[in-house]
Parts: sequence; C-alpha cells; structure tokens
Amino acid sequence: MEPMALIPSTILTGFLGAGKTTLLNRILREDHGLKIAVIENEFGQENIDNEILVQDSREQIVEMNNGCICCTVRGDLIVALSSLAQKRAAGELDFDRIVIETTGLANPGPVAQTFFVDEEVGAHYLLDAVVTVVDARHAMAQLDEHEEAQRQVGFADKLLISKTDLVDAASLAELKLRLKRINPRAPISQVDFGHAPLTEVLDIRGFNLNDKLEIDPAFLTADEALDHDHNHGHDHDGEHEHVHTEFCDHSNDHHHAHHSDDIAAFVFKSERPFDTAKLDEFLGSLVQVFGPRMLRYKGVLLMDGADRKVVFQGVHQIMGTDIGAKWGENETPCSKMVFIGKNLPKDVFIRGLEQCLV
Repeated sequence: MEPMALIPSTILTGFLGAGKTTLLNRILREDHGLKIAVIENEFGQENIDNEILVQDSREQIVEMNNGCICCTVRGDLIVALSSLAQKRAAGELDFDRIVIETTGLANPGPVAQTFFVDEEVGAHYLLDAVVTVVDARHAMAQLDEHEEAQRQVGFADKLLISKTDLVDAASLAELKLRLKRINPRAPISQVDFGHAPLTEVLDIRGFNLNDKLEIDPAFLTADEALDHDHNHGHDHDGEHEHVHTEFCDHSNDHHHAHHSDDIAAFVFKSERPFDTAKLDEFLGSLVQVFGPRMLRYKGVLLMDGADRKVVFQGVHQIMGTDIGAKWGENETPCSKMVFIGKNLPKDVFIRGLEQCLV
C-alpha cells in the first residue's frame, strides 16, 4: 500500500470575538472546492453556528455539503486526530487538510508540540502553521491584560487583523508596531472575514525547515532607531563590524512605556561564521534552560567550513535543524536568528552566541 501523504494542519488561534468563528463558518460552508476537516477544540461561548453543530459531550462529526467535515472535541486532541486519520485511512471520511481551532484563551504551544511529540499524530499529520486572528479594536487592551494574547501573537506564523474598519489609521499603525515587536517573523494581513481568501490561512509552511527567514524590516529599523537613542545622524556604514542585535528596553521609550510586553523578539546577526561544536552545545543549553520561555525561534546560519546554509527552528524545547541551499552568488553569507520568548535575557543569548563565532 502507498503510504498516504501527510495531512497539512493549521492551528487557528486568537482572542475571543476576534472573528475565528466567522472564518470557520465560511470554511465549512463556502464552495471552495477543498476538503477540510475543522476540529473545534473545547467549547467556548462563541460556537460555530448551532445549526451546524449539536452540542454533545461525545466527539461529533458532521459532514458539510461542500465536502468539509466538522469535528467537535472536548478533551483530547490526540485522540481526535488519530480517530480522524483512522477513518480517513478506512475510506469512511475524505479530507486532505485540517484546521484546529483553539478557543479564546488557549495557549497554542501545547497544541503545536503535539505534532512533534506524539508519534501517531506525526505519522499522519504535518503542522503547517499557527495563524492568529487579532481584533483591531480590542487587541491593545487584550495584550495589556492577558499574557495568553501575547503568546498567541508570539507563536504565529501569520497574523490576520480583523475589524480594521472600527479603528482609525493611527491606532492600527500603533497595533501593527506592537505586533511586530512581539513577533517580527509573522507577516500581517488585514482581512475582512466575510471574504478572506483561504490562501491567507492555508499552506503557509511556517514550520518547514527552509532558509526563508523573513523578518519584518520595520522591526529592525524601528529598533535601530530606538537603540541609537533617536540619533538619526548615526553612521550605519560601520553596521557590520559589530554583531547587530535588536530588541530594546521599551521602558525607557516614552512613546510605548505603557505597552512593554513580556513576550517579545530579538534578532542576532553576524557575518562571522559559527564554530559548529560550540554553537551546538550553546543552543542545546539555551533550550534546556529557557525552553519553556522560548515560544518560537528560527535561524539561517553561516557555519565554519560549510558551503551550504544551515537552518534551524524550534518550539519550546523541541528543535530541528537541516542543511539548506548554497549561498547565492549575490548574497553576503551571514547568520540571522530570531528568538521570540517571555522575558528572555537577551544579553545572555547575544554574548553566548558571540562566543560561538569563529
């Protein structure tokens, strides 16, 4: 028998009222021609339209007339994923991708880890991305009050901002700046959930070990400006002589004093290669000590003696590495790493990484 291809899986997260349910109802109803299984994990106040679901304490699977399946789970996600995979293998259900909705206050970390630590799940499913829906009108307050909201942003591979028609341009710009400080690696889209194309949600490949490390350039420039004390006459020509790392202590920055988030990102860059053995050991120790506070991290690395890029990424204590492509003719070989976590001691990371350079 041919082994079946792994089923791409998307974790859809976001705060209460952000519009996840509107989006899911569309997936389950619209004629998009895709066969998607939607797993509703835990019931919240906001439920998928009741005409679709009968609330039931047992797992409930409802097939839609557009070829989608809705599966409601109370409790164990692993059991639900395994049972859907078994039914699919037996030909009882037909779907070729999965969207898992976590309700309002959930931390997406454990859901993402499920795909790497459970063998049964890993045998059938491939985690595509964590997509976080952010409510333009209420996000600032939610980020202030709930660490879970910051976590959902920090974990994301893609951020979808809803309800932008309810806020003015200045508020939206301030929100985007804040989201980028928490997570500069997730592209931000503004979407109207009545019409968000599913390409904004599916096939993002956020967990693929590739050598794309898109860091929002506004994140780097904003932080450079803050780092250099708003001195716009700063000479950027000497930039590459020193290792450039960007995340600033926003407590000194009066514009944002009231929004310093515990979860934030910083970047490490260097054109000097890493010593492989030293870096392996140092990254291993970082993950052991700070893993629970490290949400997502990713890097494209220049290793001593290697003619190809090395890529790595991780979720908490689970880290994967791979050999990437050769350095391009027109690209300057350099290491670029981004770490997103809770109150991470940036200086410990940066100094340690510098000591691993050749």
